Amino acid sequence: MNKPELIQLIAANADLTQRQAEDALNALTSAVLETVRAGNEIRIPDLGKFSVDQKPARPGRNPRTGETIQIEAKRAVKFTAAKALKDWANR
Repeated sequence: MNKPELIQLIAANADLTQRQAEDALNALTSAVLETVRAGNEIRIPDLGKFSVDQKPARPGRNPRTGETIQIEAKRAVKFTAAKALKDWANR
């Protein structure tokens, strides 16, 4: 499903216009991005949790040359599915 299809689905399910549904989707997306960029987590009931995971620096190997390299520490966005979503997927 792409963004226009999602907007149509939101509009139909929430009895909104296409423009209102797009505004609601954009507001949700912005809220998630701002929260995660600030290093906090955001939980959306029945869907899941978005958070930031700190990955420590670690040694690695260049597959082309076999040379040992140092992989820098980094932050990664992590999504954990809610129990309701996991239960639905496992039925």
